[in-house]
Amino acid sequence: MPSDQVLYQAAALCLTYPDDDFRNRHSLYLSWWRDGDTRRRGMSLVRFKEVYRAYGLEFSGEELPDYLPAVLEFTARTGDAHLLTEYRDGVHRLRTRLTEHGTPYASVLDAVCATLPTASAGGPR
Repeated sequence: MPSDQVLYQAAALCLTYPDDDFRNRHSLYLSWWRDGDTRRRGMSLVRFKEVYRAYGLEFSGEELPDYLPAVLEFTARTGDAHLLTEYRDGVHRLRTRLTEHGTPYASVLDAVCATLPTASAGGPR
């Protein structure tokens, strides 16, 4: 498993809801950062499921398919960082909020963000 994939798997295991601070301002649901609580979010969730299905995977967890640890695990297992890259802005915003809050989970997001191409690097992989 390439090093980025190991990092994504480790990050998936580290990111859980340790307390009530992980609500909207610290949401681990990637589509929330782009769509908020709108109808458009429903379509985004469908898109996540479609990407998983394209790899022969069905999302069957208790969480929604845009749950960051699930996306990280998917990326680790498939090597496809497209969803992380597509939702890079939300991951960066979450990292900023976690840093401001002083939580050690910000370091996990620092490591994930360091692997993602910048927006000016030509868009999603």
